[in-house]
Amino acid sequence: MKKVNLRKTLFILPSLFTLSSIFCGFYAVVICMGDVTPETFYRASLLIVFAMFFDLIDGRVARLTKTQSAFGVQIDSLADLISFGVAPAILVYRWSLESLDTLGLLVAFAFVACGAIRLARFNVLAMSSKGKPKKPGKYIVGLPIPGAAGAIVSLVVANHAVSGALHTQSMVVLAILCTLAFFMVSTIKFRSFKDLKLNLRTITMVAIAVGSSAALAILYHPSFALVALLTAYLAMGVGELLFNLSRHGLRRRDEVEDEET
Repeated sequence: MKKVNLRKTLFILPSLFTLSSIFCGFYAVVICMGDVTPETFYRASLLIVFAMFFDLIDGRVARLTKTQSAFGVQIDSLADLISFGVAPAILVYRWSLESLDTLGLLVAFAFVACGAIRLARFNVLAMSSKGKPKKPGKYIVGLPIPGAAGAIVSLVVANHAVSGALHTQSMVVLAILCTLAFFMVSTIKFRSFKDLKLNLRTITMVAIAVGSSAALAILYHPSFALVALLTAYLAMGVGELLFNLSRHGLRRRDEVEDEET
């Protein structure tokens, strides 16, 4: 009787979580395609949240079982495009942008297109010259597509929490979608938080984030806490960019002054 190599079967485990993420995104698209109600949008949003959970788990499982591979990187990006690109775009189109006709359709597609470009760039940067995945770095170039999808989902869920007052602001939603699409294809570096170590600074940051999120969740709704966290994440990336540019400008000015003297 031929023995089963358990080591090889471990490669299937991360992919099962990735496929679960794809299913959640696919099902979110399916329920948004027919007759929709506010409850439909809420269900689709929850499915995308579940997709985020599975997307978070598959990478952790791959690292724990030491089964990272080029195949895993590719299928994970395909899953992200479906669950965090196509599904949120269709959700926000049916929820708010459908009233803008062609303009709403084009902006929803632009979100998907920018997500695809961002994922393709990530795949190129994540692979070494030998074709193997690199070790995750301290920063990620461009807003991660799950973060952009999370911002959309949090708006839909927040709208459900306030009994439907946000979806009528179609131009505001359109502007938010364009902003998220821009951040995805930008060269702004966002922290990956892969380098966090257990020290006083990290504990303080986590405590502040958890405390402020809990306060918003209790006073308003958990979705508002997610909006605040994602806004803070975007502000952190832009703030670090501006700080680095100003520091580079000051260093350049000092160099010019030294040359003149």
